[in-house]
Amino acid sequence: MPDVLVLSEHDVESLLTMPECIGVMEEALMALARGEVHNPLRQAIRAPGAPGLLGLMPAHRGGEVPYYALKEVCVFPGNPARGLDTHLGAVLLHSGETGELLMMANASAITAIRTAAVSAVATKLLAREDAKVLAIIGAGVQARTHLEAIPLVRDIAEVRVVSRTRSKAEELAKRDSRVRIIDSIEEAVRGADIITTTTSSRDPIIHREWIAGGAHINAVGSSVASARELDGATLAAASLFVDRRESTVNESGDYLFALREGAIAEGHIRAELGEILLGQKRGRTSAGEITLFKSLGLAVEDLASAAFLWEKARAEGRGTAVAF
Repeated sequence: MPDVLVLSEHDVESLLTMPECIGVMEEALMALARGEVHNPLRQAIRAPGAPGLLGLMPAHRGGEVPYYALKEVCVFPGNPARGLDTHLGAVLLHSGETGELLMMANASAITAIRTAAVSAVATKLLAREDAKVLAIIGAGVQARTHLEAIPLVRDIAEVRVVSRTRSKAEELAKRDSRVRIIDSIEEAVRGADIITTTTSSRDPIIHREWIAGGAHINAVGSSVASARELDGATLAAASLFVDRRESTVNESGDYLFALREGAIAEGHIRAELGEILLGQKRGRTSAGEITLFKSLGLAVEDLASAAFLWEKARAEGRGTAVAF
């Protein structure tokens, strides 16, 4: 069997640039909408009494150069207190022709970059063209990558950051002179044109009465059915867009809580991002409309990132080849 290419966190961060990843994610979302990829629901393995879980996210892409991919990632919400990312694991890329393992890449770096890139795609499609003020709730890894990604698609003049850990917010402020550290979520959200939530909260931190007409929301932090960042009234007031319907109705706490409370009804999802990219569905329809992108993260996004990294790393002679 040929050597397996191993890409470290540094390799992934240097090869998977945000502008390139935004384009890769657009292609992945359109392939999903066209039915060209297979993306089963993720499997979460929770051991009794364990502080975290193991997530398994498989996907397949056909075509001229087919691939299988699997992201195996441990999610430990308490890790930031240890100075670690909440998501730790690897993305495995296999040949779709022979099944050979081609590459192992750092999953934390891929997840951080591709998640923010998908939010940038959503913002590009759904936020008002004149959006200037960005509020980021949270100051961890996803806040950092979203601070990089969102200004690539909108002319952001002011970034408001709220965090329970002020030192993390101060680190973001050092990265970008537009950052203002705000003490309360309500203060940050009121009047913001784009709101991005990147927290580990299990209960709503965003309330409808704080959100201005015409705002766009990227709800990123909650990716399980038992947690949410938005109250039901926000879901009810917003036009809801998703990465994938099947994932949303099975895995999104923001959606499922609002549905159980009667704030929304089945069919509340307006469109998948890929459908808008293909011109099959409409995005924002008015300047005063509140748009909401509920991000869950998909295995096909990891596959697309891994395939891009595999091809670019080989072309540039990057990574470490390991006999396996």
